[in-house]
Amino acid sequence: MGTEEAKPEKSSNLKQAVIQYFRKKGYKVEESVSLEGYRGIIRNFDLIIQKGHLTQGVWIRDWKRTIGINIIINLDKASEEVGLPNPIIVGGKFSDHAKAYANRRKIVLLTTRQVLQSLKA
Repeated sequence: MGTEEAKPEKSSNLKQAVIQYFRKKGYKVEESVSLEGYRGIIRNFDLIIQKGHLTQGVWIRDWKRTIGINIIINLDKASEEVGLPNPIIVGGKFSDHAKAYANRRKIVLLTTRQVLQSLKA
């Protein structure tokens, strides 16, 4: 097993944990979804989750570095363009600016730790 295989496996494990997290909360989960936005641009989401009439896009970023405001803005634009409210992003840690923007725009920031702790409970 080479080092090239080790990193995707870790991301894959996080993705599976996130899928379990949302299923445990009663969401229907669809993986690796591409949706066409109103301007004809294809937007990609790691997951699309649905519960009742609410459908949300999810990005999973398994990065060692802090997730900045630019990524949150990109998720916000992608979700808005395809008509999905209140997007969710899962990552290790978020910058203060990212947290402030997400709070104003009602974007859910989930840390990897929150997901994993919820699955242990």
